[in-house]
Amino acid sequence: MDLRKILIVDVVVLVVYAIAANPAVTGVGVHEWLGLGALVVIVAHTAMHFDYLAETLRHAAHRRGLRLAKLVLDALLVLAFMACCVSGLMVSGAVLPALGLYAEGYYFWDPLHAASAKVLLALLLVHVVANWRIAAAGLKRKGNEHDE
Repeated sequence: MDLRKILIVDVVVLVVYAIAANPAVTGVGVHEWLGLGALVVIVAHTAMHFDYLAETLRHAAHRRGLRLAKLVLDALLVLAFMACCVSGLMVSGAVLPALGLYAEGYYFWDPLHAASAKVLLALLLVHVVANWRIAAAGLKRKGNEHDE
């Protein structure tokens, strides 16, 4: 996979998340629809990193240190993101009604959504920091290819 394409998708993931994670700026309806869009972009992000994920999982029992920590971090990110998406849909005021649906349990789902969104943000910041050197090296290497 072309490193430049991966980096572009990664940046799009961050931008979509940053916009979607701010319902006070976008409004709740846009926040909900962007959240669904973020789900699509994150699936693309995961698919682009599938080879790395598969290789890491295949050798997980033998991994130590940073690579294993990143695997655990990624697993926690997936869990937090799924909790945020599911709970967000369950308290939806725009997406579910547009589909003709309604969900019970607002007083369970709303606090779960708020908590999972905060956990997701914290884990995402750690994920970006943990992978910053890889992204910077990829940008530097790509930049050097243009100089040749």
